[in-house]
Amino acid sequence: MKYADIDRIYQTIPLDNLPWNNEIPPDALVDLVQSGKVRPCRTLDLGCGAGNYAIYLAGLGFEVTGVDNSPTAIKIAEEHAEKRGAGCRFIVADLLGDLHAITGTFDFAYDWEFLHHIFPEDRETYIRNVHRFLNSGALYFSTCFSEDDPQFGGTGKYRSTRIGTMLYFSSESELRKLISPYFRIRELTTINVEGKFGSHRAVSLLAERM
Repeated sequence: MKYADIDRIYQTIPLDNLPWNNEIPPDALVDLVQSGKVRPCRTLDLGCGAGNYAIYLAGLGFEVTGVDNSPTAIKIAEEHAEKRGAGCRFIVADLLGDLHAITGTFDFAYDWEFLHHIFPEDRETYIRNVHRFLNSGALYFSTCFSEDDPQFGGTGKYRSTRIGTMLYFSSESELRKLISPYFRIRELTTINVEGKFGSHRAVSLLAERM
């Protein structure tokens, strides 16, 4: 199952059962903000899902646009933002395809546990799109599952999950090769991430648009 099938998952599986849907923002994102490495600015949340982290950042003064290819997820995100009084904008768009609905440029973009849904043959297209929407000097933050992660069988680059998705597990060297033509890497490391159903090893990247 590839990235394009996500809408069916949002239509058929309750949010509480989705492993990536967590209302509490991840420590790595919180640390990035609290450390001052990223300050309130025009922000792009890539693969925003139900909008939890966009809403968190909006509450801190960020001007956030969330993007997801799932119309169901975007509807949920809009409802959540309205309930919480968060001034986010949410857009349905294929991050590998037609992006005309995204307007302007941004000073910060991030994807949290999203890149492992994109297989290697599509990743350069995705990174070029991220680069396209960022201002010079803007920061890009990404965290995706590491090939050293013990979950889902713990071996192989492609692994099936409990909800039927197929994910691609990355190495630091792969991401360095992917990112370096477009961004200046500030940080690239493997971290522990607490997930809803267990902990993961994940490759964490912070890079600056050239």
